[in-house]
Amino acid sequence: MIIFFKNNTIATLVMGVLISAGACKPSTNSEITTEDLRKSLTYLASGALEGRLPGTEGDKKAADYIAQNLESYGVEPAGEDGYFQYFEVVTSVEAPAGENMLTVGEETAELGKDFTPFSYSTNATVKAELAFAGYGFDIDLDSLQWNDYANIDVKGKWVLVLRNDPEIRNPNSLYIPFSGEKSKVVTAKEKGAAGILFVSGAKVDRKDNLLELEIDQTESNLGLPAFNITRKFANKVFAANGTTIEELETGLTENMKANSFVTTTTVEGTSKVVFHKTKTRNVIGVIEGSDNSLKGEYVVVGAHFDHLGWGGGASSRDPENKAIHYGADDNASGTSGLLEIADKLANADLKRSVLLIAFGAEEMGTIGSKYFTNNPTVAKDKIVAMVNLDMIGRLKDTNEITISGVGTSTEGEHLLKDLLVEKERDLFLSVEYNGFGPSDHANFYVEGIPVFFFNTGAHEDYHTPGDVIEKINFEGMLRVTEYAYDLTENLVNASTALVFQEAGPKGRAKNTRKGKVKLGIMPNFGKSTEDGLRVDGVTTGSAADRGGMKKGDVIVGIAGKEVHNIYEYMARMTKVRPGQTINVDIIREANKKVLIIQIDND
Repeated sequence: MIIFFKNNTIATLVMGVLISAGACKPSTNSEITTEDLRKSLTYLASGALEGRLPGTEGDKKAADYIAQNLESYGVEPAGEDGYFQYFEVVTSVEAPAGENMLTVGEETAELGKDFTPFSYSTNATVKAELAFAGYGFDIDLDSLQWNDYANIDVKGKWVLVLRNDPEIRNPNSLYIPFSGEKSKVVTAKEKGAAGILFVSGAKVDRKDNLLELEIDQTESNLGLPAFNITRKFANKVFAANGTTIEELETGLTENMKANSFVTTTTVEGTSKVVFHKTKTRNVIGVIEGSDNSLKGEYVVVGAHFDHLGWGGGASSRDPENKAIHYGADDNASGTSGLLEIADKLANADLKRSVLLIAFGAEEMGTIGSKYFTNNPTVAKDKIVAMVNLDMIGRLKDTNEITISGVGTSTEGEHLLKDLLVEKERDLFLSVEYNGFGPSDHANFYVEGIPVFFFNTGAHEDYHTPGDVIEKINFEGMLRVTEYAYDLTENLVNASTALVFQEAGPKGRAKNTRKGKVKLGIMPNFGKSTEDGLRVDGVTTGSAADRGGMKKGDVIVGIAGKEVHNIYEYMARMTKVRPGQTINVDIIREANKKVLIIQIDND
């Protein structure tokens, strides 16, 4: 259990201890320097913080460190509890022993050895006959047809299906949009199945490993008990039918057509999945402006401080390597830049006010910034711009800095270019216009706030233990941080605020694979209290935009099929064809509406 500081007095006492130990620096130099950037980054990306996984002691130490620095600069607290704004995240998923059971015929499976539930499995007990349904497909496209349910009735039955698809080695396979387990669960549910078992064929996983439980922030279930079983166990089950999973897989991949059948075997399974949560937090400070007419407006400067801890999960690009993922570039670099900008701003003459936010749980799906925009500590309509620093520590020899979101204001691109010329910054500016993106600025953009996302680019150490301090380009990081400061100071002191405009991808997005279509929305990836999928943003010019969909709509049906969560939404969209006109059922302001939307052609 993590103990959080609940008042500034305790935090101040601890700050003194940390400063004396060298973990935190007094504000002796308000200028941005490589020395100060290095000090902050060295602590944040140290082994002592163990990768800053949300909810861990390292995460707590990082948040305390940021708050103590803000206090030392004279930045006032602006959270809900001093500098902190607390929220919960799912940190682990458990399948309790004794509460998950599976018996197939005369064979009883052992949890963790023979079977495991999926995190989206419904907590339920089902006893029914078993059917084999191939790959679990029901595909009816002009370019592709495959229906594993055409000649069998699976109503009220368990179905066993193969994972993945029959063209596992083909990166351009038309089956890819239909190969995910969640999509197959939704299809089985539509066919009336009572439960589903997944097994990996030898072509998919020669070692026959069970899948690990995924941490799922949505906490959604798909309405069926769903298990992954080993091929070894499945072969015991099919021994009575005189076949094996290897033989079934080979027949399907060679003949490329369905081969489904109902057995007389009875399956009894009990699924129980428990989500464990913990608190983490955003760290928020404010510098009040001095202009009586403008100090009620805010410019947000933000950076996420969390990372992947010891890795081992789906987010790590080296999942087999159980080691500290230090996150020096991602995003100790952005957090260090944020602190230096805060220090310098605290000693500047500012017209507008500045909100400094270190976001938690960005790596889990920008949860901290979403929590803030849903629960702002200042009036949201008074936030006039947001500057986001994420991975600014690997400036390359080309001196290229990418800034995204420049199309979210009418003045953004010209402003950035003018600042480079005026300050004679030795940087090459690469701009992207889209306000959406895989970082915290996207949650401000969907609220109608102009955004700027500073980034020096991905690299081979991204989300691996190799993202370490020794590989940071501190001279380059200094130039990027100074550029971000220049922009922030201009936004704060400009006589007029930026004019917001919507900015999706330039031009209409094209499909990269036939059969895969896009509606053109930014879905809510977090847990929803609504029965459906809430729309957090709509891309200008997209099919959804042309069809009248708006931010805040809740999608509850697509093409006559119900949608209860993001997984069902994604599964429904795999069945939509390019050029097709579909009806989308939505809830808008407590009223149900039907939108007629024409999907783009390839």
